[in-house]
Amino acid sequence: MKAILALEDGTVFYGRGFGARASACGEVCFNTSMTGYQEILTDPSYKGQIVTMTYPLIGNYGVNALDVESWRPHAAGFVIRELSPVASNWRADFSLAGYLEKNGIPGIEGIDTRALTKKLRVRGALNGFISTDDVPEAEALRRAREFVFAGVDYVREVTHKKAFHWDDKNGQSGAFDLVRGNEKKTGAQNNHKPLPPADIPIVAFDYGMKYNILRRLRQHGFSTQVLPATASAQDALRHKPAGIFLSNGPGDPAALDYIVREVKSLADTGIPIFGICLGHQILGQAFGGRTFKLKFGHRGGNQPVKDLESGRVEITSQNHGFAVDPQSLPKEISVDRINLNDQTVEGMRHKTRPIFCVQYHPEASPGPHDSTPLFAEFRSLIEKKS
Repeated sequence: MKAILALEDGTVFYGRGFGARASACGEVCFNTSMTGYQEILTDPSYKGQIVTMTYPLIGNYGVNALDVESWRPHAAGFVIRELSPVASNWRADFSLAGYLEKNGIPGIEGIDTRALTKKLRVRGALNGFISTDDVPEAEALRRAREFVFAGVDYVREVTHKKAFHWDDKNGQSGAFDLVRGNEKKTGAQNNHKPLPPADIPIVAFDYGMKYNILRRLRQHGFSTQVLPATASAQDALRHKPAGIFLSNGPGDPAALDYIVREVKSLADTGIPIFGICLGHQILGQAFGGRTFKLKFGHRGGNQPVKDLESGRVEITSQNHGFAVDPQSLPKEISVDRINLNDQTVEGMRHKTRPIFCVQYHPEASPGPHDSTPLFAEFRSLIEKKS
C-alpha cells in the first residue's frame, strides 16, 4: 500500500503503508523508547494522536495477547522508519502489521522519522492526517488543518463504561519471570510470584488507566475498585475506600471540569490520594492551579526527574503533552520533583493533607522501574492515616 502523512504546516511525507487500509487524523507526536511499541499502542493516553517512533526498526518481536495495556489499541496512527519483515519471538501472537490491521489502525513506514522528529521539536506538536487509502495530497492537507486536538475530552472515549473490581482471583497481577523455551510447544507457563494479601481497599478512577498500574497496585496489597471517569465523589465514597487513586489518561486536562470538581470534593475529605500523569494535572487544577500545553511533550522511557527533597534522580517513563504551571499553585502545595531537561513540574505534595502526585508513570511498561517505590509510599501514607 502507498501511504501519506500530511501535517497542518503543509509538510507531506510519502511512504509504504501497513496495518489497516484506513485514514485517521491526530496530533503527531514522537516517542523515544527503543522497545515497548505494543504497550505504547495500547496506552489510552495516546487517544487522538499519531505516534512516531524515533528508534528506526520496529516490529521485530511482534505482538502478544498478554502485554496489552488496555482493552484495545488507542493510537490513531503509527509512523516508523522501518517495519521488521519478520516477528521473531516465541510469545508473539501477531505481527505488528497484522495487529494494526485487526484493529483498524493505519501505519506508514519508509519515511525520514529523524526529519519528522526534528520538525516537531522545532515547530512544536502539529496536527496531522495519515492514510493508506489513496487519499489525494490536497485532501490530506485539508483534513490535517481541520483537525482539533486541544480542548477535546478524550477521557470519555477511553474509560471503561462500567465499574469493576480488579483481579478478584489473583490471576492477572503477579510479577512473573519468563520460562525458557517455546511455551506453545513445551506447555510451560509463565512463573508468577505470589501476591500479598489485598488488605487495603481503594478506589481508582479510570481516566484511561493502563493495566500495569492495576497490577502494581495489587502487588502492593491494594484491593482496587475501578470506577469510570464520569463517577462522582459520592460514588467513590460508597465503597468506603482507605485511599483514592487517579489514573493517567489522554488529552487536554483543561477540558475536564466535571472531573476536577469531583476530585476537589474528595480532596476535602482527608482521604489519602495518589495521582499520576493526567491524575497529577487534575489535582493541580483541583488545588487551584492551571495547566498549559508543552511545545512537544515528554514521551519515552528516558526522562530524568529530580526529587528536590532527597536529591535523588529517577529515570522515568513519560507520556504527556501538558504540564502544571508552578506559578499558579497556592502556597499549600509543594513542588517536590522537576524534570531535569526543562524544569517543568514532575511532582507535587500537599503540605497538610495526605495527597501527592507525579507527572510520570511509576508503573512503566515500557520503561525503567526507578519509580516503583511510589506505590509503597501510597500504602505507607494510608497506613499512617489509619
